[in-house]
Amino acid sequence: MFNWEELINSCTGCYNCQLGRKRNNIVIGRGNRNASLLMIGEGPGEQEDLQGLPFVGAAGKLLDLLLKAQMIKEDQYYIANVVKCRPPGNRVPTDEEAEKCLPYLRNQVYLIKPKIIVCLGATAMKYVVDKNARITQIRGQWIERKGYWIMPTFHPAALLRDESKKILMWEDIKKVKQRMDCLCQNQSN
Repeated sequence: MFNWEELINSCTGCYNCQLGRKRNNIVIGRGNRNASLLMIGEGPGEQEDLQGLPFVGAAGKLLDLLLKAQMIKEDQYYIANVVKCRPPGNRVPTDEEAEKCLPYLRNQVYLIKPKIIVCLGATAMKYVVDKNARITQIRGQWIERKGYWIMPTFHPAALLRDESKKILMWEDIKKVKQRMDCLCQNQSN
């Protein structure tokens, strides 16, 4: 496992798949590296690729509003993606691309040591929880694995396309906030 500096250098120098050869910026993550909450998305979009930060486009702005509304502060979370480079046309990463990048994500989990992991969308859920699961069937349900509490939910971009998912994601993030508060309270006792 790498420390943060080694991880960033390794990601920056990575050309293990075609995505690395076409990127503007590597998108490693943003937020508190000691956060109890880790949110994992699919991969960078256009704005993320340009700025080098995850979730800064329209979906990211929606996610920020949702977290703020649930009183989850910026210093309480870290956001990363399954793949660190933008797939062309914002397509879903291939299995090969994801498999090449997963060691970096695992390294991030190891360094951050979150208590809660939120899988934002089907791609994150596929590589973190179960390749055969369906986001519509397991979203909103807690999964405990290897000492982590995992909550699959919709990707914020899905809410931009289908407003009926907003209430469901709101409920999911509400559960995350409640679990965070409970875990924090247990630590202080």
